[in-house]
Amino acid sequence: MPKQTAAYTDYLQETMAALSDPGCLLATQGKDGTLNAMTIGWGTIGIIWGRPVFVVLVRPSRHTWKLLEENGDFTVNVPPPELRKAVGLCGSRSRRDHDKFLETGMTPVPGQRVAAPIIEECVVAYECRTIHKNQVVPATLAPAVVKDCYRSGDFHTLYYGQILGVLADPDARERLKG
Repeated sequence: MPKQTAAYTDYLQETMAALSDPGCLLATQGKDGTLNAMTIGWGTIGIIWGRPVFVVLVRPSRHTWKLLEENGDFTVNVPPPELRKAVGLCGSRSRRDHDKFLETGMTPVPGQRVAAPIIEECVVAYECRTIHKNQVVPATLAPAVVKDCYRSGDFHTLYYGQILGVLADPDARERLKG
């Protein structure tokens, strides 16, 4: 079934639940056309500067960070339960050494509004274009967060992606319930 246009608010609850477990898939591509999907478990959706925005966090050590620096477009893809293993693989391997699309059998398809792929097997896709980015400032972060999340010192960059469109399978809610 082809994906249908949805409002960015239509799947907020399901998207937040997926971020928590098993994670969503952030997809982007570099200037040379290299595609990548990375599991994310941290992010938020809201209104910033009068625009719908999906904020994602990516560490500079990740290959995805390099691709986002080259091309600020990205998609956030909400996987159905049957993609749990693929989400795990995308969170444990680097594109530097692995073609995650090939290894998981997931299908990248061109985004409609952004120069980043949508993952066909995911049931909801947010198409985003970076309108701002900033680095986490260690000196201003609560010490408990530094201790819990940044022992290696690899502090995230936050990418504020304006949501330009949302695509969803007609049966997205049912499929996300498992």
